[in-house]
Amino acid sequence: MINVTKTYLPDKSKYKEYVDQIFESGWITNQGDLVKKLKNRLESYLGVKNILLVTNGTLALQVAYKLLGLTGEVITTPFSFVATTSSLVWEGLQPIFVDIDSQTLCIDYKQIKDKITSRTSAIVPVHVFGNCCEVEEIERIARKNDLKIVYDAAHTFGIDYKNESILNYGDISILSFHATKIFHTIEGGALIINDDELYKRAERMINFGIIRQENIEGLGINAKMNEFQAAMGLAVLDDMDDIIHKRKGIYEYYLDKLSNKLRFPKYNVDSTKNYSYFPIIFESEEILSNIKQKLENENIFPRRYFYPSLDTLDYISNDKNMNISNEISRRILCLPIYHTLKRPEQDQIIRIIKKGI
Repeated sequence: MINVTKTYLPDKSKYKEYVDQIFESGWITNQGDLVKKLKNRLESYLGVKNILLVTNGTLALQVAYKLLGLTGEVITTPFSFVATTSSLVWEGLQPIFVDIDSQTLCIDYKQIKDKITSRTSAIVPVHVFGNCCEVEEIERIARKNDLKIVYDAAHTFGIDYKNESILNYGDISILSFHATKIFHTIEGGALIINDDELYKRAERMINFGIIRQENIEGLGINAKMNEFQAAMGLAVLDDMDDIIHKRKGIYEYYLDKLSNKLRFPKYNVDSTKNYSYFPIIFESEEILSNIKQKLENENIFPRRYFYPSLDTLDYISNDKNMNISNEISRRILCLPIYHTLKRPEQDQIIRIIKKGI
Protein backbone atom coordinates (compact mmCIF):
# COMPACT_ATOMS: atom_id res chain seq x y z
CA MET A 1 0.00 0.00 0.00
CA ILE A 2 1.30 3.45 -0.97
CA ASN A 3 -0.16 6.18 1.24
CA VAL A 4 0.05 9.93 0.71
CA THR A 5 2.73 10.00 3.39
CA LYS A 6 4.65 7.66 5.64
CA THR A 7 5.91 8.50 9.10
CA TYR A 8 9.67 8.69 9.29
CA LEU A 9 10.94 6.30 11.95
CA PRO A 10 14.59 6.77 12.93
CA ASP A 11 17.01 3.96 13.66
CA LYS A 12 15.55 2.03 16.57
CA SER A 13 18.84 1.88 18.44
CA LYS A 14 19.25 5.66 18.20
CA TYR A 15 15.77 6.24 19.63
CA LYS A 16 16.51 3.68 22.35
CA GLU A 17 19.60 5.64 23.38
CA TYR A 18 17.42 8.67 24.10
CA VAL A 19 14.79 6.50 25.82
CA ASP A 20 17.50 4.94 27.98
CA GLN A 21 18.32 8.44 29.23
CA ILE A 22 14.69 8.83 30.32
CA PHE A 23 14.79 5.57 32.26
CA GLU A 24 18.09 6.52 33.86
CA SER A 25 16.80 9.90 35.03
CA GLY A 26 13.27 8.78 35.86
CA TRP A 27 12.08 12.16 34.56
CA ILE A 28 9.19 11.66 32.10
CA THR A 29 7.57 15.10 31.78
CA ASN A 30 7.59 18.66 33.20
CA GLN A 31 10.45 20.19 31.20
CA GLY A 32 12.93 17.33 31.40
CA ASP A 33 16.41 17.31 29.92
CA LEU A 34 15.36 15.98 26.51
CA VAL A 35 12.69 18.64 26.03
CA LYS A 36 15.27 21.30 26.90
CA LYS A 37 17.80 19.72 24.53
CA LEU A 38 15.27 19.56 21.68
CA LYS A 39 14.27 23.17 22.24
CA ASN A 40 17.89 24.34 22.00
CA ARG A 41 18.66 22.23 18.94
CA LEU A 42 15.51 23.37 17.10
CA GLU A 43 16.24 27.03 17.81
CA SER A 44 19.67 26.55 16.26
CA TYR A 45 18.49 24.41 13.33
CA LEU A 46 15.60 26.71 12.40
CA GLY A 47 17.33 30.02 13.11
CA VAL A 48 14.78 31.29 15.62
CA LYS A 49 14.61 32.11 19.31
CA ASN A 50 12.06 31.31 21.99
CA ILE A 51 10.61 28.01 20.81
CA LEU A 52 8.00 26.70 23.20
CA LEU A 53 7.37 22.97 22.76
CA VAL A 54 3.83 21.71 23.32
CA THR A 55 1.99 18.44 22.96
CA ASN A 56 0.35 19.14 19.58
CA GLY A 57 -0.07 21.83 16.94
CA THR A 58 -3.73 22.53 17.64
CA LEU A 59 -2.95 23.35 21.25
CA ALA A 60 -0.20 25.64 19.95
CA LEU A 61 -2.87 27.64 18.11
CA GLN A 62 -5.17 27.74 21.12
CA VAL A 63 -2.37 28.88 23.43
CA ALA A 64 -1.41 31.59 20.93
CA TYR A 65 -4.96 32.99 20.88
CA LYS A 66 -5.15 33.06 24.67
CA LEU A 67 -1.68 34.51 25.03
CA LEU A 68 -2.48 37.43 22.73
CA GLY A 69 -5.90 38.00 24.29
CA LEU A 70 -7.80 37.65 21.03
CA THR A 71 -11.50 38.50 21.04
CA GLY A 72 -14.36 38.84 18.58
CA GLU A 73 -13.49 38.27 14.94
CA VAL A 74 -10.33 36.79 13.46
CA ILE A 75 -9.57 36.96 9.74
CA THR A 76 -8.31 33.70 8.29
CA THR A 77 -8.29 31.45 5.23
CA PRO A 78 -10.86 28.78 4.30
CA PHE A 79 -8.19 26.69 2.54
CA SER A 80 -6.39 24.82 5.31
CA PHE A 81 -6.65 21.84 7.61
CA VAL A 82 -9.76 22.05 9.79
CA ALA A 83 -7.76 22.80 12.97
CA THR A 84 -7.02 26.34 11.78
CA THR A 85 -10.73 27.14 11.93
CA SER A 86 -11.95 24.75 14.64
CA SER A 87 -9.37 26.06 17.13
CA LEU A 88 -10.75 29.57 16.69
CA VAL A 89 -14.34 28.48 17.20
CA TRP A 90 -13.31 26.32 20.18
CA GLU A 91 -11.82 29.42 21.82
CA GLY A 92 -15.00 31.45 21.29
CA LEU A 93 -13.64 33.44 18.34
CA GLN A 94 -15.44 34.02 15.05
CA PRO A 95 -13.49 33.12 11.90
CA ILE A 96 -13.97 35.67 9.13
CA PHE A 97 -12.83 34.17 5.87
CA VAL A 98 -10.89 35.86 3.11
CA ASP A 99 -10.64 33.94 -0.15
CA ILE A 100 -7.33 32.62 -1.43
CA ASP A 101 -5.08 33.67 -4.28
CA SER A 102 -5.80 31.31 -7.19
CA GLN A 103 -2.08 30.87 -7.93
CA THR A 104 -0.39 30.62 -4.53
CA LEU A 105 -3.39 29.14 -2.64
CA CYS A 106 -2.49 31.35 0.34
CA ILE A 107 -4.82 34.01 1.75
CA ASP A 108 -5.34 36.89 -0.71
CA TYR A 109 -3.92 39.80 1.26
CA LYS A 110 -5.60 42.30 -1.08
CA GLN A 111 -9.01 41.29 0.30
CA ILE A 112 -8.11 41.45 4.00
CA LYS A 113 -8.76 45.16 4.59
CA ASP A 114 -12.35 44.84 3.35
CA LYS A 115 -13.11 42.31 6.10
CA ILE A 116 -11.71 44.34 9.01
CA THR A 117 -14.35 45.65 11.44
CA SER A 118 -14.34 47.14 14.93
CA ARG A 119 -14.56 43.57 16.27
CA THR A 120 -11.47 42.28 14.45
CA SER A 121 -8.58 41.39 16.77
CA ALA A 122 -6.19 39.37 14.59
CA ILE A 123 -5.24 37.75 11.30
CA VAL A 124 -4.42 34.02 11.13
CA PRO A 125 -2.86 33.31 7.72
CA VAL A 126 -1.59 29.87 6.68
CA HIS A 127 1.59 29.12 4.74
CA VAL A 128 -0.23 26.51 2.66
CA PHE A 129 1.91 23.49 1.64
CA GLY A 130 4.90 25.45 2.96
CA ASN A 131 4.29 28.26 0.46
CA CYS A 132 5.06 31.52 2.24
CA CYS A 133 2.31 34.15 2.44
CA GLU A 134 2.89 37.76 1.44
CA VAL A 135 4.16 38.46 4.93
CA GLU A 136 5.25 42.07 4.42
CA GLU A 137 1.85 43.07 3.06
CA ILE A 138 -0.01 41.23 5.81
CA GLU A 139 2.15 42.84 8.50
CA ARG A 140 1.59 46.28 6.95
CA ILE A 141 -2.17 45.78 7.16
CA ALA A 142 -1.94 44.47 10.73
CA ARG A 143 0.17 47.40 11.96
CA LYS A 144 -2.12 49.96 10.32
CA ASN A 145 -5.18 48.44 11.99
CA ASP A 146 -3.60 47.44 15.34
CA LEU A 147 -4.16 43.72 14.77
CA LYS A 148 -2.21 40.70 16.01
CA ILE A 149 -0.86 38.06 13.62
CA VAL A 150 -0.65 34.34 14.34
CA TYR A 151 0.86 32.42 11.44
CA ASP A 152 -0.27 28.83 11.08
CA ALA A 153 3.10 27.60 9.89
CA ALA A 154 2.38 23.90 10.40
CA HIS A 155 3.81 23.09 6.95
CA THR A 156 6.91 25.29 7.04
CA PHE A 157 9.49 23.39 9.09
CA GLY A 158 12.94 24.51 7.92
CA ILE A 159 11.70 27.03 5.34
CA ASP A 160 13.50 30.35 4.91
CA TYR A 161 12.09 33.54 3.45
CA LYS A 162 14.59 36.12 2.18
CA ASN A 163 17.40 34.24 3.93
CA GLU A 164 15.81 34.01 7.36
CA SER A 165 13.28 31.69 8.93
CA ILE A 166 9.69 32.36 7.90
CA LEU A 167 8.84 31.55 11.53
CA ASN A 168 10.22 34.92 12.64
CA TYR A 169 7.24 36.78 11.16
CA GLY A 170 4.10 37.76 13.02
CA ASP A 171 3.50 37.97 16.74
CA ILE A 172 3.53 34.18 16.95
CA SER A 173 4.12 31.37 14.47
CA ILE A 174 3.07 27.83 15.27
CA LEU A 175 4.40 24.50 14.04
CA SER A 176 2.90 21.02 14.04
CA PHE A 177 5.08 18.02 14.83
CA HIS A 178 2.40 15.44 14.08
CA ALA A 179 3.58 12.05 12.78
CA THR A 180 2.49 13.01 9.24
CA LYS A 181 4.79 16.04 9.15
CA ILE A 182 8.29 16.19 7.65
CA PHE A 183 9.68 16.61 11.20
CA HIS A 184 7.72 14.97 14.00
CA THR A 185 7.69 14.10 17.68
CA ILE A 186 4.91 11.49 17.25
CA GLU A 187 2.44 14.15 18.39
CA GLY A 188 3.68 17.61 19.12
CA GLY A 189 3.90 21.24 18.18
CA ALA A 190 5.59 24.52 18.97
CA LEU A 191 5.08 28.25 19.31
CA ILE A 192 7.77 30.64 18.08
CA ILE A 193 7.49 33.88 20.06
CA ASN A 194 9.91 36.73 19.40
CA ASP A 195 8.86 38.85 22.38
CA ASP A 196 10.74 37.68 25.49
CA GLU A 197 8.08 38.75 28.01
CA LEU A 198 5.34 37.12 25.97
CA TYR A 199 7.43 33.95 25.85
CA LYS A 200 7.78 33.89 29.65
CA ARG A 201 4.01 34.22 30.02
CA ALA A 202 3.53 31.39 27.54
CA GLU A 203 5.86 29.15 29.57
CA ARG A 204 3.60 29.63 32.58
CA MET A 205 0.41 29.29 30.55
CA ILE A 206 1.23 25.77 29.29
CA ASN A 207 2.02 24.67 32.85
CA PHE A 208 -1.30 25.52 34.57
CA GLY A 209 -0.13 29.11 35.14
CA ILE A 210 2.51 27.88 37.60
CA ILE A 211 5.71 29.91 37.81
CA ARG A 212 7.20 27.91 40.69
CA GLN A 213 5.93 24.89 42.55
CA GLU A 214 3.75 26.88 44.96
CA ASN A 215 3.16 30.04 42.96
CA ILE A 216 0.26 30.12 40.49
CA GLU A 217 0.38 33.26 38.38
CA GLY A 218 -2.61 33.52 36.06
CA LEU A 219 -4.78 31.11 34.11
CA GLY A 220 -3.14 28.13 32.44
CA ILE A 221 -3.63 24.65 31.06
CA ASN A 222 -1.45 21.58 30.60
CA ALA A 223 0.09 21.65 27.11
CA LYS A 224 3.63 20.48 27.86
CA MET A 225 5.60 18.14 25.61
CA ASN A 226 6.81 14.98 27.36
CA GLU A 227 10.24 13.34 27.28
CA PHE A 228 9.27 10.46 24.99
CA GLN A 229 7.99 12.91 22.37
CA ALA A 230 11.23 14.86 22.69
CA ALA A 231 13.27 11.66 22.31
CA MET A 232 11.60 10.95 18.98
CA GLY A 233 12.15 14.56 17.89
CA LEU A 234 15.86 14.41 18.70
CA ALA A 235 16.28 11.14 16.80
CA VAL A 236 14.41 12.48 13.75
CA LEU A 237 16.27 15.81 13.82
CA ASP A 238 19.56 13.92 13.54
CA ASP A 239 18.40 12.73 10.09
CA MET A 240 16.68 15.85 8.75
CA ASP A 241 19.19 16.69 6.03
CA ASP A 242 18.89 13.19 4.58
CA ILE A 243 15.06 13.26 4.83
CA ILE A 244 14.82 16.55 2.93
CA HIS A 245 17.37 15.43 0.33
CA LYS A 246 15.39 12.28 -0.48
CA ARG A 247 12.09 14.10 -0.61
CA LYS A 248 13.57 16.74 -2.90
CA GLY A 249 14.54 14.05 -5.40
CA ILE A 250 11.02 12.60 -5.37
CA TYR A 251 9.44 16.06 -5.67
CA GLU A 252 11.61 17.08 -8.61
CA TYR A 253 11.01 13.78 -10.42
CA TYR A 254 7.24 14.29 -10.19
CA LEU A 255 7.63 17.85 -11.43
CA ASP A 256 9.81 16.82 -14.36
CA LYS A 257 7.42 14.07 -15.50
CA LEU A 258 4.13 15.92 -14.93
CA SER A 259 4.94 19.58 -15.53
CA ASN A 260 3.46 19.77 -19.04
CA LYS A 261 0.32 17.87 -18.05
CA LEU A 262 -0.96 19.54 -14.90
CA ARG A 263 -1.19 22.78 -12.94
CA PHE A 264 0.72 23.35 -9.71
CA PRO A 265 0.61 26.05 -7.00
CA LYS A 266 2.85 29.02 -7.67
CA TYR A 267 5.50 29.15 -4.95
CA ASN A 268 6.93 32.31 -3.44
CA VAL A 269 10.17 33.08 -5.29
CA ASP A 270 11.77 34.45 -2.11
CA SER A 271 11.34 31.27 -0.09
CA THR A 272 12.93 27.85 0.07
CA LYS A 273 11.02 24.54 0.00
CA ASN A 274 10.94 21.59 2.38
CA TYR A 275 9.23 19.20 -0.08
CA SER A 276 6.62 18.10 2.43
CA TYR A 277 3.73 17.95 -0.07
CA PHE A 278 3.24 17.48 -3.80
CA PRO A 279 -0.13 19.03 -4.72
CA ILE A 280 -1.52 18.96 -8.27
CA ILE A 281 -4.57 20.79 -9.63
CA PHE A 282 -6.79 19.09 -12.20
CA GLU A 283 -9.05 20.75 -14.75
CA SER A 284 -12.17 19.38 -13.08
CA GLU A 285 -13.37 17.46 -10.05
CA GLU A 286 -14.56 14.73 -12.39
CA ILE A 287 -11.02 14.13 -13.68
CA LEU A 288 -9.66 14.19 -10.11
CA SER A 289 -12.22 11.64 -8.92
CA ASN A 290 -11.53 9.37 -11.89
CA ILE A 291 -7.75 9.40 -11.37
CA LYS A 292 -8.06 9.06 -7.59
CA GLN A 293 -10.18 5.95 -8.09
CA LYS A 294 -7.71 4.47 -10.60
CA LEU A 295 -4.87 5.04 -8.13
CA GLU A 296 -6.83 3.48 -5.28
CA ASN A 297 -7.57 0.47 -7.47
CA GLU A 298 -3.79 -0.05 -7.51
CA ASN A 299 -3.51 0.32 -3.72
CA ILE A 300 -2.22 3.91 -4.03
CA PHE A 301 -3.87 6.45 -1.74
CA PRO A 302 -3.37 10.17 -2.46
CA ARG A 303 -5.22 12.75 -0.31
CA ARG A 304 -7.58 15.60 -1.09
CA TYR A 305 -5.83 18.36 0.88
CA PHE A 306 -7.82 20.54 1.63
CA TYR A 307 -11.34 19.38 1.01
CA PRO A 308 -13.91 20.65 1.68
CA SER A 309 -13.30 24.38 1.85
CA LEU A 310 -13.72 25.38 5.50
CA ASP A 311 -16.39 28.00 4.82
CA THR A 312 -18.77 25.08 4.22
CA LEU A 313 -18.49 23.73 7.80
CA ASP A 314 -21.87 23.54 9.51
CA TYR A 315 -20.65 25.42 12.59
CA ILE A 316 -19.55 28.44 10.53
CA SER A 317 -22.18 31.15 10.22
CA ASN A 318 -20.58 33.97 8.22
CA ASP A 319 -20.54 34.64 4.48
CA LYS A 320 -20.05 31.42 2.50
CA ASN A 321 -18.86 32.79 -0.80
CA MET A 322 -15.25 31.69 -0.95
CA ASN A 323 -15.42 30.87 -4.65
CA ILE A 324 -11.72 30.28 -5.35
CA SER A 325 -11.16 28.17 -2.24
CA ASN A 326 -14.20 26.04 -3.06
CA GLU A 327 -13.15 25.60 -6.67
CA ILE A 328 -9.54 24.71 -5.86
CA SER A 329 -10.50 22.38 -3.02
CA ARG A 330 -12.59 20.32 -5.44
CA ARG A 331 -9.74 19.98 -7.95
CA ILE A 332 -6.57 19.55 -5.88
CA LEU A 333 -4.91 16.29 -4.92
CA CYS A 334 -1.70 15.59 -3.01
CA LEU A 335 0.37 12.73 -4.39
CA PRO A 336 2.34 10.28 -2.22
CA ILE A 337 5.68 11.69 -1.14
CA TYR A 338 7.87 10.25 1.61
CA HIS A 339 11.50 9.34 2.17
CA THR A 340 11.25 5.67 1.13
CA LEU A 341 9.01 6.05 -1.95
CA LYS A 342 10.75 4.03 -4.67
CA ARG A 343 11.23 5.14 -8.27
CA PRO A 344 9.18 2.22 -9.73
CA GLU A 345 6.31 3.15 -7.39
CA GLN A 346 6.58 6.77 -8.46
CA ASP A 347 6.62 5.75 -12.13
CA GLN A 348 3.45 3.75 -11.57
CA ILE A 349 1.71 6.80 -10.05
CA ILE A 350 2.85 9.03 -12.91
CA ARG A 351 1.74 6.50 -15.51
CA ILE A 352 -1.77 6.24 -14.07
CA ILE A 353 -2.13 10.02 -13.92
CA LYS A 354 -0.92 10.58 -17.46
CA LYS A 355 -3.25 7.92 -18.79
CA GLY A 356 -6.15 9.38 -16.81
CA ILE A 357 -5.76 12.88 -18.20
